[in-house]
Amino acid sequence: MLFWERFVDNLPYFLEVLIPAAGMTVRIAAGAFVLAIVVGLVLALLQTIRIGLVTLVVRSYIELIRGTPVLAQLFILYFGLTEVGIRFTPIQAAILGLGLNGGAYLAEVFRAGIESIHAGQMEAALTVGMTPLTAMRYVILPQALRVVVPPTTNYSIALLKDTAIVSAVAAPEIMFKARNLVMETYLSAQIYLLVAIMYLVMSLILAFISRRLERRLGESGTTGQAGAA
Repeated sequence: MLFWERFVDNLPYFLEVLIPAAGMTVRIAAGAFVLAIVVGLVLALLQTIRIGLVTLVVRSYIELIRGTPVLAQLFILYFGLTEVGIRFTPIQAAILGLGLNGGAYLAEVFRAGIESIHAGQMEAALTVGMTPLTAMRYVILPQALRVVVPPTTNYSIALLKDTAIVSAVAAPEIMFKARNLVMETYLSAQIYLLVAIMYLVMSLILAFISRRLERRLGESGTTGQAGAA
């Protein structure tokens, strides 16, 4: 009973500290997600060019990022680059680190989505006078979108939870503020329980939005196929 009494008694104060931190967590996750999509799409498109040197550089980047811990990458961005005069704030380092890391993973998702579209689609687009870039933009990518949305939305949920790691570079998100609260109140069990609940609520909301998006894209794809028939 003492556990719950302390939890209830301190809940207003905990929420006062952690709710703004939750907002920062969402902003970091959103910024990293946008960056990951941009980086991933660029890397995927570069791989479709099939130029030896370009492919080698892209593959090397992807393997390097995927083969090293994201925490090490964050430390290099936040601490290591200061030795060469490049300084990032904790939030900048968090968004950049998570975004570049996620871009390496999404590059493979986007590449697989693009390659899932039959080569005849590109050939048909080129036959009617489209340039390769125009064909990719208006023919290939819209079709690949329906393929890549499910794994991309799953990544967004994982990214939201992975923001906890950026507390290691003092980014003021939920886990960073929770650790400060623990040092202040010594109520670690109550605080981390509340943090877990907050992450769960945010993840459920994001999962709901993701399912709605997937369903809408699925319906539009079915409608488009019916119209074409």
